[in-house]
Amino acid sequence: MSKVTRRDLLKGTVATLAVGTIGATAPSSVLGANDRVNIGFIGVGGRGTAILKDFMGLSQDQKWNIKVVAVCDVDKWRLNRAVGIVGRGCRSFIDYRELLQMPDLDAVVIGTPDHWHAQMMIDAIKAGKDIYCEKPMTRTWKEAKEVVKVARNSDRIIQIGAQSASDSQWWLARELLASDAVGKILWTQSSLCRNSIAGEWNYPFRDGFDPKDVDWDRWLGPAPKRPFDMDRFFRWRKYWDYSGGIATDLFYHQLAHLAIALGPELPTRVVAGGGIWLQKDREVPDTFHVVIDYPSEHSVVLMSSMANDVGVQEIIRGHEATMYFEGNDIVIVPQLIARDKRREERHKAPPSAGHYENWLECMRSRKQPNLNPETAYKVMVAIGLSVEAYRENKAIRFDPKKEDVVA
Repeated sequence: MSKVTRRDLLKGTVATLAVGTIGATAPSSVLGANDRVNIGFIGVGGRGTAILKDFMGLSQDQKWNIKVVAVCDVDKWRLNRAVGIVGRGCRSFIDYRELLQMPDLDAVVIGTPDHWHAQMMIDAIKAGKDIYCEKPMTRTWKEAKEVVKVARNSDRIIQIGAQSASDSQWWLARELLASDAVGKILWTQSSLCRNSIAGEWNYPFRDGFDPKDVDWDRWLGPAPKRPFDMDRFFRWRKYWDYSGGIATDLFYHQLAHLAIALGPELPTRVVAGGGIWLQKDREVPDTFHVVIDYPSEHSVVLMSSMANDVGVQEIIRGHEATMYFEGNDIVIVPQLIARDKRREERHKAPPSAGHYENWLECMRSRKQPNLNPETAYKVMVAIGLSVEAYRENKAIRFDPKKEDVVA
């Protein structure tokens, strides 16, 4: 278990976030075009295992020349399952810092609960490893700020795992918007809604589960210390200690690809509303709405419910036209005031290359990936502030130049 405390994390200083056994930054490896990329996985629960299987599939393609060489998890059952998926020669660890010390390891995939992302990314950067970290970037915006500071002082290739950031339609939208396709951009809407009988994030408990298989103290790490709780372990997204609920699980996805299209910015004001209107077995809201204002004089409105799966269409509104997303097509419909100089347009985005593949390509080229730390940080500030706005029941103002909340 890392020695960092929850109080340290909330202070948001590089010094406290970077404590641990990793020490000074390790020499950075430079991959040649024909070098094999050795990858380790940290966190192989539900999502981590899904990503592991995806990478095992990619490892069968000689084009990528990758190999999964190690896995890590505090749950022995999950760890053994992951070793079985990888097969012969796979090393296993309970302490991720021991995995990071492997000299032949080039990169890590982090698939742990949100509250561990910041510390693990900083330790991996200091160990000289490239990183693919499942979204959100971190649990809080202050953690993201510290991660990006460390990343700026390194040459590591870091991709945050909101896969839609690599979908070609958002990059096409970016080109169209930059060419004045809708005039002055005013406001954008998006949503991601779900509904289920069990209630969102109420994943089933494992048959035959034995708490002795889990190193609970290591799992908690920087979170507040509590007795073992099966609901918190299997359904951690319902609790503030480990997650921001809808904001970090779902809105991060939506805002990440919108940041690609609109151009990433730090916000100036964030407000949030909603509540636990139906699913009373949680701390995070089951219905959540956010308004984010940006210095470019543009607003993003995000809406969601985990108790009704009917959302709103994704739309970018400009003064002269409106941009709609229909499958892989982008449709631009002129406003009445501009119909004398604009016509309705339909654009088809080319096939997407894939988010994992983008990271793997960038590890060799050393170019920045699609959802790199700078863009991911700007997204995380808005997402993190939305959680604070909801929990504190107030609008929060932010100074993009000082990169801090306005008192």
